[in-house]
Amino acid sequence: MPEVKLTAILFLCGVAASAADLRIGIIGTDTSHATAFTQILNDESSPDHVPGGRVVAAYKGGSPDVESSATRVDKFAEELRGKWKVQFYGSIAELCRNVDAVLLESVDGRVHLEQARPVIAAHKRLFIDKPLASTLADAREIARLAHEAGVPWFSASSLRFGELAETMKFADATGVTVWGPGPLEPHHALDLSWYAIHPIELLYTLMGPGCEEVSRTFTADADVIVGRWKDGRIGTARALRPYGPFGAVVFRPKLVVQSPPHATDSYRPLLVEVMKFFETGQPPVSNQETLEIFAFMDAAQRSKDEGGKPMRLP
Repeated sequence: MPEVKLTAILFLCGVAASAADLRIGIIGTDTSHATAFTQILNDESSPDHVPGGRVVAAYKGGSPDVESSATRVDKFAEELRGKWKVQFYGSIAELCRNVDAVLLESVDGRVHLEQARPVIAAHKRLFIDKPLASTLADAREIARLAHEAGVPWFSASSLRFGELAETMKFADATGVTVWGPGPLEPHHALDLSWYAIHPIELLYTLMGPGCEEVSRTFTADADVIVGRWKDGRIGTARALRPYGPFGAVVFRPKLVVQSPPHATDSYRPLLVEVMKFFETGQPPVSNQETLEIFAFMDAAQRSKDEGGKPMRLP
């Protein structure tokens, strides 16, 4: 085959492959996830590149009463606009008309319900970054709206798919203790949802669902949240303040396994799952388990309010 004709065929194949990429929109540019995820998806030269879609659109959002949002939202928006040539839209509804799927990235869980509404109304597949919401009621309402509209969604921390979770997951685990950062943010009614969602989701990744009762011991420097599962197993999460490392201990019938002190973390495994979800509509973690995590945090909040009294999951 002549070289010119072969080159033309290869070029057309490249165009076809590029055209097949999903158009992805980002809601909320007040978190580093917005730019980090965009680089992984859009930069084909990156060693962490995940193919199948490109971030092409964004809605800035932002929460003026949350410092980490107000001080970063413009910075990350400018990076998306300047470095990655992402098109910004003045409303979520308009964004949805120009994308195939949505990453809801707003750092403030309080706004997730209202931001999810137009995405669900537009019937776009939706990934909601942690936290799913700032209350159990909002989390359940997102799930209800999506179920009624037949819109697939999922929410997860990157810890669920990272090296720590993968290396510490054992089918015969009789109990688990995890730890990780747990700084608080005063506007989140479920205060654990702001950041301790990370170690709590790690706990659920290693234990699975089925918790029925939670107690919480709170101090200024740390929380210890103890859950009793229906099968009698006990899972414990320790939230460290202001920050701290992630880790886990898994109790097995004849062995106790502790995670290495410096387990690496990457967003790539999460985005691999997100892209599979966008393509198939099948969430890698069930919506029911995600809602149970919020019921767990709701019970922990009530336990804190009652001085550590055990509380059943609602």
